[in-house]
Amino acid sequence: MSICLSARQLSKTYNSFQALAPVSFDLNHGEIVTLSGPNGSGKTTLLSCLSGLVRPSTGTVTVGGCDLYRDEREARRKLMYVPDVPRFYLELTAWEHLRFIALANDAVDGFEQRAERLLRAFGLWDARDLFPHHFSRGMRLKLGLVLAFIRPFKALLLDEPTSALDTESVQLLLTELVRVRSEGATVLLSTHDPALIEQFGDRRMVMRQGQVEFAG
Repeated sequence: MSICLSARQLSKTYNSFQALAPVSFDLNHGEIVTLSGPNGSGKTTLLSCLSGLVRPSTGTVTVGGCDLYRDEREARRKLMYVPDVPRFYLELTAWEHLRFIALANDAVDGFEQRAERLLRAFGLWDARDLFPHHFSRGMRLKLGLVLAFIRPFKALLLDEPTSALDTESVQLLLTELVRVRSEGATVLLSTHDPALIEQFGDRRMVMRQGQVEFAG
C-alpha cells in the first residue's frame, strides 16, 4: 500500500500545556483508520493540525506527497476536513455552498446530478435554497459531509461525524466511506462509537492525554 497522509514529529503546545505530544505515522491509500479516546485527550487537536486548521508547534504533514505548510494550495486540494461543528458562509445557501466548493476544486462536471443525489440522500434537498444558519445541528453536520463528498480528495478527516446524525444518515455515511475507500482514498475517523470502530476500522488509533498509539 502506498502512503497517502504522513505526519512527522507533529505536536501542539498551548503555553505550558502539551495538547499533542510529538507523533509520527503514515496512513495508506484505501484504508479507514478510526481515532478514539476520552474527551480532552487531544483528538480534535490532532485532526486540526493534520488539516492545517491549527498550525502545529513542531512537525510536518504531507498529503499525497505535498507538504501542507510549504505547498499548502496543492496539499489542500487533496485533503478534506469535516469538523464536528462545521462552519459556513452566512451569505450562501446550501446549494450555493455546494457549487462554490465544486468550482473551487474543479469538480463542475456532472455537478448538478451529484449534488442532487447527495442532498436527497442526506435529506437536505428541500432545504437546498435555505441558509445553513437556519439548519439544526444535525442538518449542518449533514451539509458538511455533503460538501466533502461533492469534491475529489485523497484524504478525508472526520471529527465525530455521527454525533448528530439519525440512524439512516449514519448508514448512508458509512456507505459513502466504503465507496471512497474502494476508490483509494484514506479516511481518518474520530469516534466514540465502539460498534463503528469494530466494523470500519482497518486500523485503530487511540489517544490518551495527548499521546497517540496504534491498537489492534
